[in-house]
Amino acid sequence: MKYLRLLLFPFSLIYGLIVSIRNWCYDTGLLKSRQFDLPLISVGNLEVGGAGKSPMTEYLIRLFKKDHKLATLSRGYGRETKGYQLATATATATQIGDEPAQFKHKFPDITVAVCEKRVDGIEQLKTEHNLIILDDAYQHRAVKPGLSILLFDYNNLANPRLVLPAGNYREPFSGRWRADIIIISKCPEDLSTATQDKIAADMQLLPYQQLFFTSITYMPLQDMSSNQANTVIDADTTVFLLTGIANANPLVNHIKKHTLNVIHHNYPDHHRFSLKNITKLADEFAACTSQKKVIITTEKDAQRLGKQELLPLVKKLPVLVIPIGVNFLNDQQQFDQFVIEYVRKYREHHPVH
Repeated sequence: MKYLRLLLFPFSLIYGLIVSIRNWCYDTGLLKSRQFDLPLISVGNLEVGGAGKSPMTEYLIRLFKKDHKLATLSRGYGRETKGYQLATATATATQIGDEPAQFKHKFPDITVAVCEKRVDGIEQLKTEHNLIILDDAYQHRAVKPGLSILLFDYNNLANPRLVLPAGNYREPFSGRWRADIIIISKCPEDLSTATQDKIAADMQLLPYQQLFFTSITYMPLQDMSSNQANTVIDADTTVFLLTGIANANPLVNHIKKHTLNVIHHNYPDHHRFSLKNITKLADEFAACTSQKKVIITTEKDAQRLGKQELLPLVKKLPVLVIPIGVNFLNDQQQFDQFVIEYVRKYREHHPVH
């Protein structure tokens, strides 16, 4: 499949040209980017799929939520609604998208909003908030954020940097130069300094850019109500893993450190689980003769299990959720100071809020 996609290379040239012209128009001012009188932090990536944007957004939420009137603003990918939507405590992935639903579920005291047009969303939020985190907004050039954080998945660094449809890039690799901070995510925890230096050289950082390396941290298992579970996964446990994310391999490898008995129900990113999907999972789970068995899913996938037609069956299953976090391999304090200083200086120079 990977090599068949290379046949689409001529279309990638056309797509890349169109995107490059669009970016040039924004860079030269032919197309206008709106700026706002409050700190805006954008979190995004160049590739299609997961690079760890949600864990990074959550890291920023934890960093700022105590001292700021904080809001997150997302497009709300996969939702069935349109326009500006403000998340409520009972908001579902169908209403606002799985990642915003995850943010609201984990951080009920912050404002979570979705809007396809980020300018309209910011207009709605700006009077009541003094900091907005823009989730997955790197390509949304209609807004000019004050600070841009760009993530690259370590596991994909060696892949060809081709734009869609032959490759996975939403825009050419040169687009990285708009970023203030570049993060290499999902790194091995023992990534050597020599490898970090090699990656830094390959990124060809500009003088104003900061580079950091992070790994995934897997948190203790929780039930669907976010209560910590006492379940222990060992060699005798059979794990039914349910995922609809871009790359489940790191999670599979993590679980296989504890047990090799993994039955993976693997679906595409943002997959809307159907009753047929969950019935198949339930039937296989019931037929399993293992004395110790459990169903594990991700936080993002758990949001999509909340559909009304799925709930009666899901509630009968012992579904556990595995939260993930971000671990900095280097200079976490430097990262924190950098983003905190941006917000502080902005508010000093723009004291409206």
